[in-house]
Amino acid sequence: MGGVTVGRRGVLFLLAALWIWAAGCGRQPEEKIQDLDFTVVADSELPAELKTAVETRREEDFRLTYSAGQDLYLAVGYGAQASGGYSIQVKELYLTESGIVLDTELLGPEEPAESGEEASYPYIVLKIQMREEPVVFR
Repeated sequence: MGGVTVGRRGVLFLLAALWIWAAGCGRQPEEKIQDLDFTVVADSELPAELKTAVETRREEDFRLTYSAGQDLYLAVGYGAQASGGYSIQVKELYLTESGIVLDTELLGPEEPAESGEEASYPYIVLKIQMREEPVVFR
């Protein structure tokens, strides 16, 4: 019986050590090389194919990219919301060694009276200069 108890303690110790190692040695965020300039694109200025893609996905969260000529579009949607009055903040858009990172946040209505009673489908589309790197949405 003594061996079983020691064995369990050993296994528990090993699992704890692995967990601590994984937490400390997990994938670290890549270093930012540079911020990227962007333009928020109005719904009326979206390329037709991108507008259709956004409209068909608007019920659920989505992240997509679309290229047209010298432009790369980055679209982020937050799905159906119970009311209006939401906005989306671009927290960061930058280049790393291995790709482009886009971090956005959904902000709720400031005043309940502003929200209305109809569902809304908040999304944002950014336009940047065409790049070949993959995009990581956060």
